[in-house]
Amino acid sequence: MRIGWIQRLVNKWPGKKTFGMYRFLPMFFVLGAALEFSMINWKVGEVNFYTTFKRRQAKDIIEDKIKKYTAV
Repeated sequence: MRIGWIQRLVNKWPGKKTFGMYRFLPMFFVLGAALEFSMINWKVGEVNFYTTFKRRQAKDIIEDKIKKYTAV
């Protein structure tokens, strides 16, 4: 039974009486921080998430300015 081991893990997680369903919040906070860290620091070749995002954002700004001034 697949749900059985998940249910056992959830029930064994500490803080059920004190925090209720919010006892998992620190785990998700740490996972989110790890994801952000990996997006900033891990590179594939010469590219990571933020260099790609900044490049795309700059390209969009330039395209908007070109459209604005050519339409006049």
